Amino acid sequence: MTFIDKLNRAWTRQDSLLMVGLDPDPRRFPEELKDRPDAVTEFCLRIVEATAPYVCGFKPQIAYFAALGAEDQLQDICAAIRERHPDLPIVLDAKRGDIGSTAAQYAREAYERYGADAVTVNPYMGRDSVQPYLDYGDRGVIVLCRTSNPGGADLQETRMANGMPLYLHVADLVARTWNTTEQCALVVGATFPDEIEQVRRRIGDMPLLIPGVGAQGGDIPATVRAGRTAAGTGMMINSSRAILYAGRGDDWAQAAAQAARDTRDAIREALK
Repeated sequence: MTFIDKLNRAWTRQDSLLMVGLDPDPRRFPEELKDRPDAVTEFCLRIVEATAPYVCGFKPQIAYFAALGAEDQLQDICAAIRERHPDLPIVLDAKRGDIGSTAAQYAREAYERYGADAVTVNPYMGRDSVQPYLDYGDRGVIVLCRTSNPGGADLQETRMANGMPLYLHVADLVARTWNTTEQCALVVGATFPDEIEQVRRRIGDMPLLIPGVGAQGGDIPATVRAGRTAAGTGMMINSSRAILYAGRGDDWAQAAAQAARDTRDAIREALK
């Protein structure tokens, strides 16, 4: 099954467009996990089990694991998700971008070591830096387009000679040239609903990974109106910190589950 097939099935079976990001920060862990050697693994897996009924997938952010020297724990977490929730895609948020020979190693890391169904990549170095990911035809390649951070405008809003902003050029390039095997998606932040709408008009039904709801303040109804396809899908709307750290007491996992359910329901309501 390809990444796109798996994602389409998750949207339907779960009736959810919510993706939960896994960004483990031990400084924000509940007291019961403080100083435990398995804290990262336990925290993430408890979150996975609590939120799985409400999501279309999980998005581990590799920097949070690498900073802690916890890459082996990430490997174990991804393996556990594949075993316990095989229908839910894993998107490794790595934002890789390097020359082809190095990109080939990053692709191996994402798809073979971690078993990710998809990985985020940076298009700045062009097609040959993305090709090693595309060579894994059953996996997803999610290309940065219009990111949720304010500084993204420094480059992404730059006007080309024809007046088109660079982020729309990226959208066109991926949709028309790079997506020959229909394995690509784009990252467009929820903090920019007008840009989401412009991208959607240009790319048809290609999936969008949309970070920025929750802690970053993205508006769910505006995001859904701008990014939905005619079928009412087409989006992986990601929330991380607002769900992971919804509670700090003994009921922290239940609080995460409730936050995930509320976010899923808000997305559903916006689709009506």
